[in-house]
Amino acid sequence: MSNFIKGHWGRTTVENSKKPIVAVDIGGTKFIVAVVDNSGQILSRSYCLTHDEQGRARVIARLTEYVYKTVKKAGLNLDGIGGISLAVAGIIDINRRVITEAPNLYRWKNVGLASLIEDEIGIPAFLINDASAAAVGENRYGSGRGIENMIYVTVSTGIGGGLIIGGKLYNGYSGSAGEIGHMIIKTEGPVCNCGRCGCLESLASGTAMARMARERIYKCNQDTMLKEMDVNAITAEDIAAAARKGDRLCLEVIDEAGFFLGVGFANLVNIFNPQMIVVGGGVAQMGEMLLRPVRKSMKQHAFKLPSTAVRVVKSKLGSDAGVLGAAAYVRSIMEEEE
Repeated sequence: MSNFIKGHWGRTTVENSKKPIVAVDIGGTKFIVAVVDNSGQILSRSYCLTHDEQGRARVIARLTEYVYKTVKKAGLNLDGIGGISLAVAGIIDINRRVITEAPNLYRWKNVGLASLIEDEIGIPAFLINDASAAAVGENRYGSGRGIENMIYVTVSTGIGGGLIIGGKLYNGYSGSAGEIGHMIIKTEGPVCNCGRCGCLESLASGTAMARMARERIYKCNQDTMLKEMDVNAITAEDIAAAARKGDRLCLEVIDEAGFFLGVGFANLVNIFNPQMIVVGGGVAQMGEMLLRPVRKSMKQHAFKLPSTAVRVVKSKLGSDAGVLGAAAYVRSIMEEEE
């Protein structure tokens, strides 16, 4: 990445590192565009549904449109922007700036998104996994501030993760480290969007919870207030709302998802021995209703010493973690070149 900056943008790096960064957090359901200054303040932000079913070209065109809108909303023009950071839910080859796979984005394979956006807008563009970006955000500004060794796990439409080791983001050899959602937990488990069976994502994500609720309604005919709505349209948010009212089926679904998430956390604890695991994403809004069974399962399946040392906490930054981290990540790259 640093070679790219030197070779393509030359001496603009020092100047650009002082300017606000446009950060884009692209998920399977929605994307967020924000302009972030060098102190971590969000100057403006916009939200838009991804509408991936309309095709990749339409998504990229809409994303570009919202970049212009959000920069204007901040009272700036593109000359006042140092770069664009694209945080994407997928497997990223950082060196080639390519999305190699994106299980929750249809047909997003081997997409050179940074180059496409760069050619369209004309300022430096960078690519990072969305959960890795959120890990940086939480470590720099949120629940993990000052923590040297932490893991960020986002539980939403899918499950992703980011690793902070020795106070720095660990990307791995090719940039694809942290795909926590695709560790295999149950080899004969349900098929994941990635095509494999029994991934953590297929057992504990918001999408998995909705599937589990439908299965319990159809196969077991369990009583639940969810029957009052379109069962095929049930979401994790619906499950959480019903669970807060004491709905037994929904509480059981959350406990089951929490159990599998805890098994995944036990693996992380045994391998990395982190000080903290920060849980973010939409499903994390369930709070202790989800985190209690997660902690219980984690302690059951992990070694005692590392499981006693780690804290499992909810994200402080919420949906801002990705954009704040994406901006901080790019700024750190630029500053390395000074």
